[in-house]
Amino acid sequence: MSRAFVKEGTGELEPLPDLPISPHPNYVTPRGLAALRARLAEVQAELARLRARPERLDKLPEAAAERDIRYLEARLRSAIPVDPAGHDLRSVAFGLRVTVADEDGAEATYEITGEDEADASLGRIAPTSPLARALMGAEVGDEVTWRRPAGPMVLEVVKIARPADDADDPPA
Repeated sequence: MSRAFVKEGTGELEPLPDLPISPHPNYVTPRGLAALRARLAEVQAELARLRARPERLDKLPEAAAERDIRYLEARLRSAIPVDPAGHDLRSVAFGLRVTVADEDGAEATYEITGEDEADASLGRIAPTSPLARALMGAEVGDEVTWRRPAGPMVLEVVKIARPADDADDPPA
């Protein structure tokens, strides 16, 4: 290989590119804000552990931790806390749980959370998702059309509730 293609340097890694930050407002629930803070503390502790290693030839894990810290700090700076306790339960809003029924009567419950907290396996959806956008502002008894890649689906809003404080389990 020609030396023309070998980068000479100090052996230090260039910083990893930043993770993409959503252009949407960063609404967070109290649980989501606490999770961001906890994740930042975890990554900071991991970076300290990595820097304390006696053998530091592989700097990639440190660079990844530094990148993650930059991301988490940016998300915390842009966080807009919204407490669902302040919402009435007349219409679907950020931070609330909504139970819907499809045309066959099958029910599902979703909680509209911040983007960083969204987790489909727990029924948590981001406010920018097509389902959340369809549900926002709907009231019990309303029918909404969820425009999905598989085709539109009509859902009836059956119940609106606040999430439980210990809502780490999938919604029922």
